Amino acid sequence: MANEAKPCPCDIGDRMEYGGLGQEVQIEHIKAYVVKPSTVSDKAIIVIQDVFGWQLPNTRFIADMLATNGYIAVCPDFYAGKEPWSPTGDWSKFQEWLEDKKPNNINKEVDAVLRYLKQQCGAKHIGSVGFCWGGGATHHLALQYPDIKAGVSVYGILRAKEGRYELKSPTLFIFAEKDEVIPLDQVNVLESKLKEKCTVDYQVKIFPGQTHGFVHRKREDINPSDKPKIQEARTDMLNWFNKYM
Repeated sequence: MANEAKPCPCDIGDRMEYGGLGQEVQIEHIKAYVVKPSTVSDKAIIVIQDVFGWQLPNTRFIADMLATNGYIAVCPDFYAGKEPWSPTGDWSKFQEWLEDKKPNNINKEVDAVLRYLKQQCGAKHIGSVGFCWGGGATHHLALQYPDIKAGVSVYGILRAKEGRYELKSPTLFIFAEKDEVIPLDQVNVLESKLKEKCTVDYQVKIFPGQTHGFVHRKREDINPSDKPKIQEARTDMLNWFNKYM
């Protein structure tokens, strides 16, 4: 059985001791975690949180990884000050909590982050990666923002709806075979619809034996059999950005 004994989405991973290499800044009406590479770069990635919020160490670890590979990485608070979901929360109240935190209702925040990256960081090539809730948000950006040159949606929540398949930027979709949150039949519908309607490059990749959260919530040394899949997914993410940015 892959990954942790406690399945996601309840488990928030095993990198909680991670401190991060970047700093917190104010971007207009929201806060954000920003980390820059050691050399000057005009390439930036917007890293979009899962339900546990922008301060989750696991997500900041991914931002730092992107920076070590030459990208300015910014992880904004897309909940704009509202409380993120807690792993100790009552899951029967989850939909109520989600009501004012829709991943397709973040344009005000995205616009602020784009201005920051262009005007204050000198970014000319901008991509996006998101996890779970953030994967759905990355999908939204790929539909709405031609300025986003490449996207990676990692186990992004799927919504079967017309207008969700005509992407404006090349997008890689990463899923887990054993994901209890996103059944494979939903993934198959996505791939079928993209094949029918999408005119830009895309890829849908399913990782055998993996569960929800494996790319960013899982420390590589917990289960050695999972480590190659975790590394492969992260390498795929980097290769996608390197190809299109």
